[in-house]
Amino acid sequence: MKKDFLTIRDMSSQEILDTFKLALEMKKDRSQFADALKGQTLALIFEKPSLRTRTTFDVGIQQLGGFSIYLSPAEINLGKRESVYDVAKNLERMVQGIMIRTFAHQIVEDMSQWASIPIINGLTDFSHPCQAMADALTNFEEFGILKDKNITFIENGNNVDVYLIFTAAKLGDHFTLAAPDGYDMPAEAVEIAQGFAAGSGSTINLLRDPRKAVANADVIYTDTWTSMGQEEEARTREKAFASYQVNEKLVSDAKSETIVMHCLPAHRGQEITDAVADGPHSRLFPQAHNRLHAQKAVLVHLLEAE
Repeated sequence: MKKDFLTIRDMSSQEILDTFKLALEMKKDRSQFADALKGQTLALIFEKPSLRTRTTFDVGIQQLGGFSIYLSPAEINLGKRESVYDVAKNLERMVQGIMIRTFAHQIVEDMSQWASIPIINGLTDFSHPCQAMADALTNFEEFGILKDKNITFIENGNNVDVYLIFTAAKLGDHFTLAAPDGYDMPAEAVEIAQGFAAGSGSTINLLRDPRKAVANADVIYTDTWTSMGQEEEARTREKAFASYQVNEKLVSDAKSETIVMHCLPAHRGQEITDAVADGPHSRLFPQAHNRLHAQKAVLVHLLEAE
């Protein structure tokens, strides 16, 4: 039976930890896995642009002995030029896996239903599981454990904090979201996470005050105030989030060993200042680097038997 990687929601805590173990082995010595996916081809479908997703999947599959094919919006135009069904049925006969970075989550769900080969969610408006794996891997490297760490997200309720809350709840971390009124996390995501938390011992807190939210944080996480597709809301969002900037003053309210993370791209001077992004608490670039290793582990998990 084929396997997919659509959302952290589908993974057990043990599967997540096993993926980390493999990722760290790959990070330590990539030569051991140079032929792990020899001759395998990964199709990369991009409806949204990306620096890190494109580079890490392209480099990652090559480091594992395979290669990738980049398919731009102009070449496919999912659901318009060609239906998702037709794309799935064509590519399953030509490649061994498909990574999709798109808008509607239903697209990856449909592709999974119709393609007989593994599907990887490279980002949708609902969730970004590849980033979730890299973030948790970074925390694991930093602290040596994952359970009972305090993850604080200073942002709006978008696809970033959805994957963060799912990961935290599955691994037994404590999750806090500080967001202004009107920018809360989707109620459905909170309900799902609370179900995971009941079994892991995780707690979930939704606050307004960012200073209170970071008081016990092991990790302070932020993201851009205005995501792709929200450009018309930029000015409104800047006003709403003005007091939610991750700056030196806010970080000083946290513990001395607290680390700061951001999934990038960062809008320096808005959600995060240069002093924090480049300061001693920052793990922005090690976090981005771990996209490569976490995704290589996912690729091997999905494609090794294909």
